[in-house]
Amino acid sequence: MDMSVEQELESLFPNLKTSPYSIKSPFDPGYNCIAWAAGDSERWWEPDSWGYYYWPSEAPRTYSLEAYIRAFESLGFVECTDDSLESDLKKIAIYAVGFRPTHAARQMRSGFWSSKIGKSVDIEHTLEGLEGSFYGQVALIMRRHE
Repeated sequence: MDMSVEQELESLFPNLKTSPYSIKSPFDPGYNCIAWAAGDSERWWEPDSWGYYYWPSEAPRTYSLEAYIRAFESLGFVECTDDSLESDLKKIAIYAVGFRPTHAARQMRSGFWSSKIGKSVDIEHTLEGLEGSFYGQVALIMRRHE
């Protein structure tokens, strides 16, 4: 028997079993979490060394927090320490295992966070809902004025 999307999500992210989340889109392999956090649902963002995927020219093509910070800085984001909802700010969170980025989410007007899960669905969730062995922990928050 195939697992439901919810079962797959909860097996990858056990914290979702005890925190609120909802699925917001169907499966779509055309974009990923980094693109989604950047506001781009048309292409896949990744700092691959071959240049196959889109990556901002201002950011190094390495899988490092520094590269991801530079990519979001190219969109006007700056680092901050507060993940609370502020009406005039757009915020993103970058998850990492150690110093290797694994995921990015963007904050919604509801205060929940929105994520594209790989090639799968978009979900709204708490930051803690995706923390664990798969995506690691929230490594940093960035913000920009809307």
